[in-house]
Amino acid sequence: MLMQIKNLVKDYKISKGVTFRALNKVNLTFNNGELVSILGESGSGKSTLMNIIGGLDSDFLGEVVVSGKELRHLSDKELDKYRKNKVGFIFQSFNLIPHLTVLDNVAIALTLSNVNRREKQLKATQMLKKVGLKEHMNKRPNQLSGGQKQRVAIARALMNDPDIILADEPTGALDSKTSEQILKIIQEIASEGKLIIMVTHSEKVAKISSRVIRITDGKIISDVENKKVKINTQMKDTTILKQNLPFISAVKLAFNNMRQKLGRNILVALGSSIGITSVILMLSLGSGVENYITDQMYANVNPKVVEVNKKSEKVNSDFQQPTDFMQPKPAFNNEEIIKLSKIKHVVRYEPGYMVFNATNEVIFGDKKTQLSLITTASSNFTKTSIKKGNLPKKDEIAVDALIISQLGLTEKDVIGKKLTLKLYLGDQEIQETVTVSGIYDNTTTVNQGITQAIFNYDTVKETFEEHDYQFNPNTIYLIVDDKDNVEYVKDTIVKLGYEGSFLEKMVNIFTDMLNVITWILSAIAGISLFVSAIMILIVLYISVVERTNEIGVLKAIGARRKDIKRIFVSEAFLIGIGGGLLGVISANLLALLINGVTLTKFDIEVVAVSYKYMILGLMVSIIISMVSGVMPAAKAAKLDPIESLRHE
Repeated sequence: MLMQIKNLVKDYKISKGVTFRALNKVNLTFNNGELVSILGESGSGKSTLMNIIGGLDSDFLGEVVVSGKELRHLSDKELDKYRKNKVGFIFQSFNLIPHLTVLDNVAIALTLSNVNRREKQLKATQMLKKVGLKEHMNKRPNQLSGGQKQRVAIARALMNDPDIILADEPTGALDSKTSEQILKIIQEIASEGKLIIMVTHSEKVAKISSRVIRITDGKIISDVENKKVKINTQMKDTTILKQNLPFISAVKLAFNNMRQKLGRNILVALGSSIGITSVILMLSLGSGVENYITDQMYANVNPKVVEVNKKSEKVNSDFQQPTDFMQPKPAFNNEEIIKLSKIKHVVRYEPGYMVFNATNEVIFGDKKTQLSLITTASSNFTKTSIKKGNLPKKDEIAVDALIISQLGLTEKDVIGKKLTLKLYLGDQEIQETVTVSGIYDNTTTVNQGITQAIFNYDTVKETFEEHDYQFNPNTIYLIVDDKDNVEYVKDTIVKLGYEGSFLEKMVNIFTDMLNVITWILSAIAGISLFVSAIMILIVLYISVVERTNEIGVLKAIGARRKDIKRIFVSEAFLIGIGGGLLGVISANLLALLINGVTLTKFDIEVVAVSYKYMILGLMVSIIISMVSGVMPAAKAAKLDPIESLRHE
């Protein structure tokens, strides 16, 4: 005995306190190889009985035992497995998935079971050959006649080699000639030892059955065997299929689904890409400007030299009133210098001196201007630091372009000529005459309105000592063995309680401000991502409604809730990839356009699109899309299979 039904009762709730009894104490048994017709008028309960036997409805009283297992006590997962391995459905309205080929419609059951493509297509081809449709396997359902569609439905029902075939009015939508062909195929299937239960109005169908059950008002009124039809009780062993739809298969199904609404999905991805493009551009713009500022500031600095300064004990303003003076930065003693020189990767050191004082002056003939920053030459300066001339030697200085400009002179007017310097050492005013060795090109200080002169270290030391002014280096330059080790050395001096250069402070201030502005602009641009998320959510909800019948078919052939969710989340994943790729491409194209303009106008590139921003944009697009797809996917997974199959 394959199936036994005992005292089956099914009630439908119509309204509060009112129920309708669709099945009333039904008792039946079924064996292998039977070809059973269940006859009854509309509303008699025959379709309800078929849904319960098929595992689509488990809300009933009584017992339905199949191969020793009671259906009412099976979990949702076990019912999915039951429908996948034990039952095959043949529907009156065929319920083929319109955007899949005939071959894919038949193979869909094995797709849900993670069978490899070659094996799946081979078996689907064999089934189509069995029902006489091998030459039509690459067609779409809308290219077939009614009889051909029903044969496809039969082939699909047989794919998992089920024990039970349930046919709902298998000839109801067919002409008499086609009906005979379909019934012949069904008889052949029954002869292989399978139990076939047909729900029908047709007496013609009943005549070819081995057994005819009549039902009225939910009660079995007759159960008669047809002795003329032989029963084959021997059945082949069936293969238990895996209950697994892999992500790759889900993505392939989703891709096929999306091709049906290709235009709409492209527009959704395009809308989503606007936000991704905006975010990538804002981040890239910030990065480009930061790179430009950093490059400009460090253009005249040796990358293998680390400047070290002691932290000031008190905070002074950089620029004082003319009657005031600025104290030099704290000086280093020998013990501190030795400690710094022994830092790993440091090959040697150079002493230096630097001081800000707004009261210092440069005098050239009858012209004069302010000298704000005094510093000493070191290996920190590169060959490109000097625009014209050379770095200073003893009794020489190099002045920046701003001093030349403020004096109203040209480079030729001052290089090799003598200048008078009015300097303040503590409360002393001294004057020194020096020769101009070169012009210092320092964009950083010039842009800040700071005038600067570079002295030879020995010259500064001798000058200060001649005027009894205590002199010790207040800046140490550490020369590192490799520029890759510079960050290590910088981190080490910070741990030791020292700080870097004034230039680094300025760079950090600029980059911090720029980062804040960049992220604010990116956040504003990201608002469009929220809009695109809502758009994706709505489109996927519409897709669920449009494909309700398809969802019912998938559940009828054993798809789990997890499988349905995975298909719709995969669609969101594909939209996310599409939107992300469009965003990345658009951002790069716009970056090329913007950089083309800025290169022409200012000889700089302000947009630096990096791989990390492109990957970030792609990942954000995928995540937003998949999060947006969770709710529609959950709704699709929860749809009732019976109601879904009735949906038009």
